[in-house]
Amino acid sequence: MPLIAHSPYQPPFYLFNGHLQTIVPSLWRTVPEVRYQRERVETPDGDFLDLDWSCRPGPAPTDRLGIVSHGLEGDASRPYVRGMVRALNQAGLDALAWNYRSCSGEMNRLLRSYHLGDTDDLDFVVRYALGTGRYRRVYLTGFSAGGNVTLKYLGENPARVPQEVQRAAVFSVPTDLKASSHHIARLENRIYLNRFMKTLRAKMRAKAELLPGQVDLTDIDLLQDFPQFDNRFTAPMHGFKSADEYYEHASSGRYLGNIQVPTLLVNAQNDPFLPPSCFPREVAARSPYVYLETPSDGGHVGFGEGSPDGQYYSERRAVEFLTAEVPA
Repeated sequence: MPLIAHSPYQPPFYLFNGHLQTIVPSLWRTVPEVRYQRERVETPDGDFLDLDWSCRPGPAPTDRLGIVSHGLEGDASRPYVRGMVRALNQAGLDALAWNYRSCSGEMNRLLRSYHLGDTDDLDFVVRYALGTGRYRRVYLTGFSAGGNVTLKYLGENPARVPQEVQRAAVFSVPTDLKASSHHIARLENRIYLNRFMKTLRAKMRAKAELLPGQVDLTDIDLLQDFPQFDNRFTAPMHGFKSADEYYEHASSGRYLGNIQVPTLLVNAQNDPFLPPSCFPREVAARSPYVYLETPSDGGHVGFGEGSPDGQYYSERRAVEFLTAEVPA
């Protein structure tokens, strides 16, 4: 019964609520030690993905790789990704932070982009990394949207997951996308929603410029929340009839019970993005593989400890779980 009864996480004194624990790390953290080597790979459908590699220090190669999946409208340069990459390198692992389509600084070629249930691209990245012949053990980490993709990937078709994928650790995951899309629209959370909507609308304008006549921008500024945006753009661009169908298909919560790889899910109870349905205690109580940790604090993709630029609890906890002989 991998329900973790007590979490040792304690925020620093100056991060005394979920909003500060979310905003301060996002805006003021830096991780200058990480130096990426970017590789562009072509996808089977004629698009591309940009992969940012960071090898562990030292001359000896390693056969262990951590793959990091970022959050909605994020990329490999975000502090929480760089922090995890640094922690993986310090633990002796190579790291690969991949950028979703349209998220690497250059718009992708196709009409489609990325979405929160798109596991095919993650599978492609995993298999590409294994195809280099350098790695025998692969560990997956993900934050928020990237955590949802990771959990769905592990649970929707366990037979597809390569045996080299041995463990996973994900943080701040909206396992129920429909409920989360309404939760973030609450008045106290509009600051986050408005920021997402601004970047999403900008991407649709860039997509329309890239592909003239294929994107209808009529009244785009009237779209005020995720269901409206997803009904208009995300769902039809990715083969769904509606936002509700997309949320139903893409939510990782429906797949958690099928996961067959030891997986740690850490969702803070004061996360402003997550409604109660994103704390799957019953599934974790039944599953021998899904470990659920629900600290009182942490915010959304926060979990700061000590100085803003130091190691965060999410990184320390991920490395502890991923590299343990018997994870707990």
